[in-house]
Amino acid sequence: MAQSQLNLEQKAAASAPSGYNLIIASAGTGKTSTIVGRISHLLHNGVSPHKILLLTFTNKASQEMIERVARFFNPQIAQNIESGTFHAVAYRYVKQHTNIRLKQPKELKMLFRSVYEKRVFLNRSNQPPYSAQYLYDIYSLFLNSGCKDGFTKWIIQKTPTQEIYTEIYEDVLQEFKELKKLHNYADYNDLLLLYKEEISKNPPNFAEVLCDEYQDTNPLQDSILKALNPKSLFCVGDYDQSIYAFNGADISIISNFIQTYPNARVFSLSKNYRSSQQILSLANEVIQHNQRIYPKKLEVIKQGNFSAPKLLGFDELFLQYQGIAQHIAHSNCKHTETAIIFRNNSSADGIEASLRTLNIPCKRKGSSSFFESKEVVLMLDLCTILTHPSDMMAYINVLSYGKGIGSSMAKDLFESFVRLGNGIALQGVFEPNSTIPAYEKKSKNTQLGLFDDFFNLQAKERFDSILHAGFASHPIFEHPKLNLQSAEFLNEFYILLHTNKTLTIPKHLIMQIAKSEFFQKITQNIAKERAKNKDGNIDSQRLQKAQENIKRKIMLLYDLSCNYQDMRAFLNAMVLISTEASEGSGINLLSVHASKGLEFKNVYVVDLMEGRFPNLKLVTKGGSIEEERRLFYVAVTRAKENLILSYATKDMIKNIEYTPSRFLYEAKLLAN
Repeated sequence: MAQSQLNLEQKAAASAPSGYNLIIASAGTGKTSTIVGRISHLLHNGVSPHKILLLTFTNKASQEMIERVARFFNPQIAQNIESGTFHAVAYRYVKQHTNIRLKQPKELKMLFRSVYEKRVFLNRSNQPPYSAQYLYDIYSLFLNSGCKDGFTKWIIQKTPTQEIYTEIYEDVLQEFKELKKLHNYADYNDLLLLYKEEISKNPPNFAEVLCDEYQDTNPLQDSILKALNPKSLFCVGDYDQSIYAFNGADISIISNFIQTYPNARVFSLSKNYRSSQQILSLANEVIQHNQRIYPKKLEVIKQGNFSAPKLLGFDELFLQYQGIAQHIAHSNCKHTETAIIFRNNSSADGIEASLRTLNIPCKRKGSSSFFESKEVVLMLDLCTILTHPSDMMAYINVLSYGKGIGSSMAKDLFESFVRLGNGIALQGVFEPNSTIPAYEKKSKNTQLGLFDDFFNLQAKERFDSILHAGFASHPIFEHPKLNLQSAEFLNEFYILLHTNKTLTIPKHLIMQIAKSEFFQKITQNIAKERAKNKDGNIDSQRLQKAQENIKRKIMLLYDLSCNYQDMRAFLNAMVLISTEASEGSGINLLSVHASKGLEFKNVYVVDLMEGRFPNLKLVTKGGSIEEERRLFYVAVTRAKENLILSYATKDMIKNIEYTPSRFLYEAKLLAN
């Protein structure tokens, strides 16, 4: 059974008495096996699978663990275990109790910007206001921080010079919250807040909650663990791998475990099965410069004659990337077993270009995913409009493609469709109520800077000569900022909706939308943008490639849709899996954060210069050198057998001189 495959340390942890248990599982020490062993122990001791909750950092991790449990028990028993990320578990629970519609941050940021852009900030100091995107992100950080003092006080403590704008910020956030509530929208933070609220009223009564990657929990997630109040808590993590402070993770949560839970037990897994002795020694040399929270000493189990980590130095930044590509080209390593890990996403383009120059295939994770590509988002939004007739974000995203129609005007158009459709936007498109005004005149709010240059209405018949008969003289065309081009765009939008309004099977709808003139024109413009040279001219070869890539992505989406007969189920599934999707094959190009939880036979860690790794700019903005050191530790412990580190002494383009990273000195690869 599962426990028979554990070493003595893992078995002791997996069979610990019920209560509060913390397992310090360093890189490569078999934490997944220990968690599976713990679940096996619970099931063998009569705990119902319905009474077990497994929380993981990714849905892929929970799926792997449940599959491993299913090897030792009836698969149905394993499937009855509640498992997934905090967000996935929260979504399933909240969906049963509320009528929320989960939206990706990218979509809600556009909605947020449409609200934000209505404000006028009278700059009474040299300190500019936060941008819409930054305000959205920092409010998310505030929610994850668990701060109870309120957003304004939190902002003033962080940046006192922003106090003059806080009243407007609060007003923007309030309107944004009201819009989300009106349309039942929820983002990932909302899920956790709603879940916490629901379980506080009616706790699910789990016998044990298991929490993986405990070092990366944030205060909001920690408050959910407390709200669940399980009879037993089994947390697995490693303080040396806490690297998500930028996203609200708080290392003090794992550090203070025995203070938070006075009767807690702490177990330590010390046998490393992943990396060679040389790689692990290098990692430990560096990480020991951080304060040690729980004592630990790792023992290497991996046997064999392995090379010592190598350090490569280059005279110039791009020469470094070319040198790494050459090194890979002349090695015998399998591409799928090789990763290049970088601290800053800006490194990825140079690395990818150097590899592709040598015809070395590669794939990037941590960059734009398949589901973030404009053509896929557009397709899913059009499907959403025909499935959820009043989905505001889908309308704003789609209508913003019209020439002269930005997100703010797109929101005006959507609100008009809703008004004309007696609360249902799609009805307002097809059967507008002509007895009510298309647009509502809004009052100005001088104090908060609400800006409104609306409204001298125009004749709704002015574009009838170019419009479909069913769309002619539509009240929407009274909007004074609509011109001939935007009218043509809206007409093609109408024709697409009218032609496909009865389709409900996902694959059929996707195929028809892909053939439509509306979709073809927008994606043609997307392809042209991707094919533009710096001088503005379009490269014909790049245009053809961009068009082929768009077609390929839509066909992939079509293939995914073939597994569904219901459009609503398909759209929900696409939102949930989009955060973990990646494409391609070849050398793995990964940010340190994206590499977490992975392992490779061969690992290259690049850009090890002061300023880049460690990223000193982020350190000065509230990060810490300790977290940068933990990032280095995570990067090098992805390697099983071969580790190559590299640095450059200059960036010729930016004319920047570099000194080697302090981590190279701490690793004793360079002498002080």
